[in-house]
Amino acid sequence: MMNDQGQRESVGVLVPSGMLGAGINEAAVARGIALGADVITVDGGSTDSGPYYLGSSTAKTTAAAVRHDLRIVLRASASAGIPLLIGSCGTSGTDAGVDWVAEIVDELLREENLTLKVARIYSEQTSGALKEQLNAGRIHPLPPLGELSAETLEACSHIVGVMGHEPFVEALESGADVVLGGRATDTAVAAAVPMMRGFPAGPAWHAAKIVECGGQCTTNPRSGGVVAWVDRDGFEIEPLDLDTACTPTSVAAHMLYETANPFLLREPRGTLDVTESRYTAVDERRVRVEGSQFHIADQVTIKLEGARLTGYETISFAAIRDPHIIAHIEEWADFMRTVLTERVEQTLGLAPHEYAFDLRLYGHDAVLGGLETEGAATHEVGVMLRASAADQATATAVAKVANPLMLHLPLPDLPYLPSFAFATSPAELERGPAYEFVLNHVVEVDDSTAMFRTRL
Repeated sequence: MMNDQGQRESVGVLVPSGMLGAGINEAAVARGIALGADVITVDGGSTDSGPYYLGSSTAKTTAAAVRHDLRIVLRASASAGIPLLIGSCGTSGTDAGVDWVAEIVDELLREENLTLKVARIYSEQTSGALKEQLNAGRIHPLPPLGELSAETLEACSHIVGVMGHEPFVEALESGADVVLGGRATDTAVAAAVPMMRGFPAGPAWHAAKIVECGGQCTTNPRSGGVVAWVDRDGFEIEPLDLDTACTPTSVAAHMLYETANPFLLREPRGTLDVTESRYTAVDERRVRVEGSQFHIADQVTIKLEGARLTGYETISFAAIRDPHIIAHIEEWADFMRTVLTERVEQTLGLAPHEYAFDLRLYGHDAVLGGLETEGAATHEVGVMLRASAADQATATAVAKVANPLMLHLPLPDLPYLPSFAFATSPAELERGPAYEFVLNHVVEVDDSTAMFRTRL
């Protein structure tokens, strides 16, 4: 958008993919650059895949996939002379995750003979520093968790603070061309440049929310990314694939995604409010949004995420096709639980509090459980046993005790011994350490950047 003097009155935010390593289309990025995008942003992770990645400080994505995507966006950033911002590096945004992505970036810059200044923003927190905040009454729980204890902080293997846009802006103002951030809100990287250039917070944060997952706000989520043009009154959004469209419905619907309230979205500095937003088709591919507001909070807060080790797990998977067992599958599962508990006590001498196991019936309510509404009949069921204990050897021993039961356990009324099918040999697969999320709290801060450390 240009003013009467031919000057740009908007900021173009190019989002080529919903996640770094999920795949980026080079032609789509080139089209976004040709349109005049001012910044490239990509989200590098989230908590979607569970606590393991934070607890272990490892990435969900393979290095080869991350390298592929980074090569494309680094080339585009250098050729266009626009910044590249990546948040939640290494999936969970730990310090090791930031360094992992930074090492790949360094290698690619050398291979491509590119000269770009790189900033790393670290978001990990120490239990000691957080205990001081806890004692000062500045940490508060978010549902469904309760009050935090010092013991919980100490038990976490990794804790991250979830940054907003400010650390990215600070890094850019320090001269960075590429900013690799630790744990950040999904919207922070996309809102950073519009906010830095003084555009209103309402349109900036709403546009950031809509583009956070790339093409998911379009009629074909697999087609590639999008570009949003943020201006003083709102924003316009269009897909980078010419055969794909943004519609008022596809754009507005993204406010239903990963939000507790489809009209309100909390960020560290305040709350995006889209209650009065209007979604209008500009043409068959583009949508304009106006009326978005951002309410500054009385207190800036930083969300804390932490995971702790719960033990070690071993799983085994078998498939049942016996029609009599299938017809009475819940009865069989209850019988399996009873028999396995008895045999673990007989053979291993373990009381129920010394281990745990979970039995899931895939093909029969394994996903929704008691909430399932479909009553369709099935002809086969997959049975997954997940045994857990304080050490790997005990978890595997429990799974091994279950082995003959997973293969041949009959119902009491059966006159024959049924045979089921294991998916693997050996049947027992050691998953290693297991983690759980134990922090879903916020800490009150006076400075939005104080908890984060930047290395340029």
